[in-house]
Amino acid sequence: MNKRFLTFDYGASSGRGILAEFDGQQLSVREIHRFVNDPINAFGHYYWDLLRLFQEIKTGLIKLKREGITDIASMGVDTWGVDFALLDQYDKPLSNPFYYRDSLTDGAMEAVYSIIPKKEIYERTGIQFMKFNTIFQLYALRQRYPALLDNAKTLLLMPDLLNFMLTGVKSAEYSMASTTQLLDARTQQWDPEILERLDIPKDIFLPVTQPGRILGNTTDEVFAETGMRVPVASVCGHDTGSAVLAIPMEKGERCAYISCGTWSLLGVERDAPQTDDAAYAIEYTNEGGFGGTIRFLKNIMGLWIHQEVKRELEKEYGPISYAVLDAETEAAPAFARFIDPDDDVFFDKGGMIGKIRDYCIATGQTPPETRGEIFRCVLESLAFKYRYAVEQLESMLGYDLPVIRVVGGGCKDIMLMAYTARATGRRVLAGPIEATAIGNICAQMIATGVVKDVWEAREIVARSFEIKDYTVTERDGWDEQYGRFLKLIKK
Repeated sequence: MNKRFLTFDYGASSGRGILAEFDGQQLSVREIHRFVNDPINAFGHYYWDLLRLFQEIKTGLIKLKREGITDIASMGVDTWGVDFALLDQYDKPLSNPFYYRDSLTDGAMEAVYSIIPKKEIYERTGIQFMKFNTIFQLYALRQRYPALLDNAKTLLLMPDLLNFMLTGVKSAEYSMASTTQLLDARTQQWDPEILERLDIPKDIFLPVTQPGRILGNTTDEVFAETGMRVPVASVCGHDTGSAVLAIPMEKGERCAYISCGTWSLLGVERDAPQTDDAAYAIEYTNEGGFGGTIRFLKNIMGLWIHQEVKRELEKEYGPISYAVLDAETEAAPAFARFIDPDDDVFFDKGGMIGKIRDYCIATGQTPPETRGEIFRCVLESLAFKYRYAVEQLESMLGYDLPVIRVVGGGCKDIMLMAYTARATGRRVLAGPIEATAIGNICAQMIATGVVKDVWEAREIVARSFEIKDYTVTERDGWDEQYGRFLKLIKK
């Protein structure tokens, strides 16, 4: 057996085309195309650069054709959650899709709560409250640009939109739909009462379907341009849903996971949602996973702050290698100061160094001065936030989680992985790095019948990719300093 699969993964700053080869035992992946995925600022808002990003898929297909690689068993697309396009009666977008970090939803959360109580929304949908959730985007459109909703005939979330552009087949995939905060967590279909009370037209939503099936082949138009006729699979279109599918855990294993990148998604895989008072109090989210499973997790700001600080420094000083930054971070004093990575002040782009310093001053701490001090503050704080989230999770589940499995690009940050092991006192197993692309491919292998189920796919992942063990015995000072961190975030 030798099968090839293709995935296009749209991340917060870049996108990639990844080619996978499966020989019946081992899975290997390589990047065949990389492109920028920065939002476009125009007409007072940030938007997805939709047409160019669709063209990048075709460019990736053309590159494969040039290599003589045409035997692609299937391809799949994933993006982050919540963002969408509205199509008119001719199946044309009424606008470029809004970008989730746009100001469109400013003030929308409080307005929605005045119509539907916050607790009721959680009990119905089980989703953590984030200002960019689709529910708030659509409400904001109703208030600010009502003509868009009045003229909309179909809503497609971003992976579903790109799949439609590739195949001409419309769909609403479960893992993406679950991120909208408009889905009934138990029926796994759209909640008609929420839509009605917010004056969002119900008929623009397609029936929700599960991932792991072939939607159709690339259109004649795509074939004429690329020379590639490829089956397109419905995968876990939400990137975290794909990443969790690639976690090489064993059936019945008690572990927490962290999908670690710009965001850190920390949680467990479950069979049913939990939307009771305990889950509501700490806003754990119940997002959809492969096979109708629930990703019971917490969104943590992740490496966003680290990335923003690095971008800010490089804008002034030019490129800085991670090796240099790691050395400076390690040399900086330990536990000198902490931040809450999830404080609202750190959400928006720009001025991150100043925001960290202002936060420290406001909380009675000495602000960091050197690069190493800034990065040490960020990484130690993030590791402690992981511990806080895991302990909350254990309290709700009623059992211990002795292992944390980390997947995604954050696995490459050796210092963060070591700090996480020391902060949590748990075994940290890191890998695979390309979890989102690999999980996307796992769904395709199931859709095409190459593997039978999730657990066979995870076995293949476990034997195909490096997993690093960060178990530590030396944890001097971490438990004592955690108390300081708790006092800070509970103020």
